[in-house]
Amino acid sequence: MRFLAIHVDYFACRITERGRSKVYEPVVDDNRSSELREGLLILASVEKSDATDPTGVATRAATEIGKLATQLGVRGLLLHSFAHLFAELSDPQTAIDVLAATAAALEAQGYAVQRTPFGWFNTLEIRAKGHPLSRVARVVS
Repeated sequence: MRFLAIHVDYFACRITERGRSKVYEPVVDDNRSSELREGLLILASVEKSDATDPTGVATRAATEIGKLATQLGVRGLLLHSFAHLFAELSDPQTAIDVLAATAAALEAQGYAVQRTPFGWFNTLEIRAKGHPLSRVARVVS
């Protein structure tokens, strides 16, 4: 998994239309939009090699994200699938499974976690902070 963590004052996401993937998570009116204030936005891309140990990758990603959140003193996290970080993308179902497992592991650590539905195009509104740890990239394998 590759991810870009952005310490945000504000993030909003609104689903606009279904993406190109044949696999997608269902959306109902109450999860068409997501919002995060003063938290950590995680733009994540699950890679093909992650399919060999999806649970391990999710656990290691949650550990890395948790370390960043602790350093920044934030409890609110939002995981957003972001294929634009890819080397070689995993199949869609593996991506969904790894992202869901990462969110569950972070919730088990006591974080308030949101995850946007997989397989949709959306608008993004981001107001990011500007300090040395406000944008951090990681590769977890």
